[in-house]
Amino acid sequence: MTALRALICVLALALAPGAANADTARIAVASNFTSAAKALADEYAALSGHAITPSYGATGALYLQISQGAPYAAFLAADQARPALLLQDDRAVPGSGFTYAIGELALFSRDAAAALGPDYLKQAPFERIAIADPATAPYGLAAMQTLQSLGLDAVLAPRIVRGKNIGQTFQFIWSGAAEAGFVARSQIADAGAGAHWTVPSSLHEPIAQDAVLLDASSVAARGFLAYLRSPAGRATISRHGYATPE
Repeated sequence: MTALRALICVLALALAPGAANADTARIAVASNFTSAAKALADEYAALSGHAITPSYGATGALYLQISQGAPYAAFLAADQARPALLLQDDRAVPGSGFTYAIGELALFSRDAAAALGPDYLKQAPFERIAIADPATAPYGLAAMQTLQSLGLDAVLAPRIVRGKNIGQTFQFIWSGAAEAGFVARSQIADAGAGAHWTVPSSLHEPIAQDAVLLDASSVAARGFLAYLRSPAGRATISRHGYATPE
């Protein structure tokens, strides 16, 4: 059976009326994907009758929870490394990993008049700039790589404030605790105000986000991951500011 046929079969079983009793799956989701995950969970529930309960956090922190036995049925990470480690350590269902989204990094300020870009960073007309913790959040790592590529990491180090995840980082900027910061471009669509600069992908490593199934017995989780790869799921992911792999 080809990968496409297998996907179609899993999705058909999950969405077929009366195919199984309504199931609920608790899923670990990287903070940057919060808005998209909520929309996808609602769509999937309406189609299948199964419920998805997302728990949001930094990818590194969620990975640690899973490694310590947290009862998640699936993991939507903000990188490829942690899902790969779970597969390597037999903590995930073999062959279940795939890239569900490709993210973009953006420099964001609530000040709509801000002219953001490399010159803004070099001139540094701010007291504080926010990034997510590079040790646990892939978007934070991409932010540090961007500053390193621009030769500004050491210069700006005293002004950097770190959020524990990309969601908290966005709140630092929105609340005024930091005048600007690096966030996921997908978060900006929900902001409704402000200015941003989409960071060229050449300044940091690609932000490919992988998903992996943790509980093979979960009908809801299996169906949800299949839905992410369906045309409808991919369209929703795209609407929320991500690219999707072919």
